[in-house]
Amino acid sequence: MNLTGQMLVAMPGMGDPRFEQTVIYLCAHSDEGAMGLTVNKPATDLTLGEVLDKLDIDLTGPASGLTVHVGGPVEMGRGFVLHTDDYESKLETLALPGGLGMTATQDILEDIAAGDGPEKALFMLGYSGWGPGQLEAEIAQNGWLTCDGTRELIFDPNDDDKWLAALKSLGIDPLGLSSTAGRA
Repeated sequence: MNLTGQMLVAMPGMGDPRFEQTVIYLCAHSDEGAMGLTVNKPATDLTLGEVLDKLDIDLTGPASGLTVHVGGPVEMGRGFVLHTDDYESKLETLALPGGLGMTATQDILEDIAAGDGPEKALFMLGYSGWGPGQLEAEIAQNGWLTCDGTRELIFDPNDDDKWLAALKSLGIDPLGLSSTAGRA
């Protein structure tokens, strides 16, 4: 099973409060593990303009008020930008399914600050990671649902609505979800 390009949708009662009502886009998934970015958890005390200021990047474009997201609990000091594929870093961009890319080099922030970045982007600090077989076990234990990682789901709903939008994309009403797993 390769879930690269899919979204993880946290189930109620998954047991880890850091991931309550979380939606994560999976940038990589293989036998070696998985890496993803949370798309619906804004950092409450930091703007992209403040991050750019700390990096001594002059802001000349309209990016100062963009939200910084918490991409996950791993390497919280490291930045990642999940964006539309109309942008490619001169250094390195990971091409992703569904017309997306992920860039973790400072040049994308410089381009965003200058107004030359991607059409749509989410900036995250940190990421979510799983070792070999760990994510598959969490899915089997009813911790996560999966759905297609669409541009619309990532960029269009506001952060508070993404979890419900992800469930609705699967035809699921959250009131009908159970936090216990079963086998028929």
